[in-house]
Amino acid sequence: MPSSLEKLSTNRVKLTIEMPFDELKPSLDKAYKDIANQVNVPGFRKGKVPAPVIDQRFGRGVVLQEAINDALPAAYGKAIEENTVVPLGQPEIEVTKLEDGEVVEFTAEVDVRPDFDLPDVSAISVEVPAVEVPDEDVDERVETLRQRFATNTEVERAAAKDDLVTIDLAGTRDGEALEDATASGVTYKVGSEGMLEGLDEAVTGLKAGESAEFHSTLVGGPLRGQDADIKVTVTKVCEQELPAVDDDFAQLVSQFDTVDEMRADLRTALENMARLDQAADARDKVLEEVISKIDIELPTNLIDSELEARRQQVNQQLAQAGMTVEEYLEDSEEEVDNADDFWAEIEKRSLDALKAQIVLDKMADDDEIGVEQNELTELLFRKAQQNGTSPEEEAQHMMQHNHLPDWMQEIRRGKALASMVGAATVTDSKGNALELDRIQPDGTIADKQAEEDAPAEDSVEKVDSKATEEPKAEQKAPAKKATTKKVADVKSDDKPAAKKPAPKKKTAAKDDKSK
Repeated sequence: MPSSLEKLSTNRVKLTIEMPFDELKPSLDKAYKDIANQVNVPGFRKGKVPAPVIDQRFGRGVVLQEAINDALPAAYGKAIEENTVVPLGQPEIEVTKLEDGEVVEFTAEVDVRPDFDLPDVSAISVEVPAVEVPDEDVDERVETLRQRFATNTEVERAAAKDDLVTIDLAGTRDGEALEDATASGVTYKVGSEGMLEGLDEAVTGLKAGESAEFHSTLVGGPLRGQDADIKVTVTKVCEQELPAVDDDFAQLVSQFDTVDEMRADLRTALENMARLDQAADARDKVLEEVISKIDIELPTNLIDSELEARRQQVNQQLAQAGMTVEEYLEDSEEEVDNADDFWAEIEKRSLDALKAQIVLDKMADDDEIGVEQNELTELLFRKAQQNGTSPEEEAQHMMQHNHLPDWMQEIRRGKALASMVGAATVTDSKGNALELDRIQPDGTIADKQAEEDAPAEDSVEKVDSKATEEPKAEQKAPAKKATTKKVADVKSDDKPAAKKPAPKKKTAAKDDKSK
């Protein structure tokens, strides 16, 4: 099956592929069989209709079209391999010659990965913050444990700061009840300032059975951001008694005998979490540094489709949260304060993500990075855990939707990123060289001797596996400030941009000779 390549521009090529009819014959046989199984022809059993009868009743063109559509993906894939190009999107295919019984010729125009050289990663140096856990962070964890094991005792006195109250809320506007601003049996800690503005002042001093009214701005639901008159009724007041922080408390909430041992363990856990954040920060900085040294011209079609997909994704997230862009920006930690700048930032992150994917794919190809069966199995279990499904369900979904190539690309990108980070020089703010390849998925540091005795997969790859995962269709809605996440924060963990797609099935043939 001869093919030729014509370069249309820096990032776009045109493949011309000739397919002799003897190579098309398996697809022709399959087309006749499929059609025979689908039609009812008097005098013939279903599935036993002869080819000449199908040609006579339905036309030879129908058969040819189905056969060509069946053969195109494999022919296109073979031409891609023969001409050593990496497509970045769906091809535009046109059948340009159809000589029945002799040859089929078609062209495929497609955007391809830019040609560039990777920099010397070993010459790259980045600095990340040192792992430090202040006493205040440990104190906060201890306080959380105290809250978890607090004793709540119902009292008959008026509600005061730090009390837990059970309340009913009823919102009205101009005397008319607002169903979406009504709730009952809500538990609230007085003084937490975590609900409606003015609520703390209203409930303070109220006993069970007493009510108060105040004016506030609604913070959730379809009436979010609107003003309303709120009536709050206290139905229960509970005094919260926190346990003393002593050895008995340590034994109650942990496996340790003393407070000092418990605090030391909490500090170690916080250090492990900080170490994972440190590794992720190093990953991002190394990747950014590599990208900054490469001049990549992205295909216009690829940019347009990615930006449109990103905009739709963000709008869907906002819609699910019942928020506008302006409302989201009010509560978020985004560094922009208007919609135009917000969308400009989304575009920048999207383009950065595309560049990151292309760079990692290039490195994976150059280093001939492969995928092992155990790596696929590990990814399968990880995705099942993330999606709340069973490994069997996740595997079935993968097979039904042909996600295996994407999964393999995801793994290859993770391994390429791990290799990149491992080759670079990473130091912390105290000047210490970091051995990120020794960091385990739980944030602990592997023992050197143990690694030598039983080598495992690169820990950096495991720690950074989220950097190469394909996003789920059901992504979280934009987060409020309390969650500290940015909406649609895209890095190298987004949908693969450079994968080998199946060609679009278009067979509007120009018949040079029809029969």
